[in-house]
Amino acid sequence: MKSPQEKPLILDKKTALAKAESWCAYQERSQQEVRNKLYDWQLKPSEVEEIIGELIVNNFLNEERFALAYASGKANIKKWGKLKIKQGLKLKKVPDKLIQKALNSLDGDKYFEDLCQAVLKKEKTLTEKDPFKKKYKLLNYLMGKGYEKDLIFLALKANNLSE
Repeated sequence: MKSPQEKPLILDKKTALAKAESWCAYQERSQQEVRNKLYDWQLKPSEVEEIIGELIVNNFLNEERFALAYASGKANIKKWGKLKIKQGLKLKKVPDKLIQKALNSLDGDKYFEDLCQAVLKKEKTLTEKDPFKKKYKLLNYLMGKGYEKDLIFLALKANNLSE
């Protein structure tokens, strides 16, 4: 959180473009993230859109590339399910077509394998004796991670945890 005496950063268009290029080169960004950052720098709406156009033309900003990187990163590193990844992309205002493309790019076998690993890992930490309550807790945990209900049931069945 910013301290009260800290002044907001006010940049001219040329400096803002250079800073935005550097910021986008560091990691993939969505258009909305860049737009928010430019508004934080006190730029006018017309300047913001011009800079975003420049970034797209110079290939610093690519919404499809961002969506693919976001989806694979969240699936492979954080082990999120497709529903949570989709929600994250929607929050970043990525178009539905690109969200679908990013989700389809995920390897289905690896995705299911990650789900099964999550089942086993969580199952070891549960102290619940009642098998129905245990299954319910596993289901809630995995749904919280964004996995689809039908796949969760398949994973539970594959690990002999369904009654």
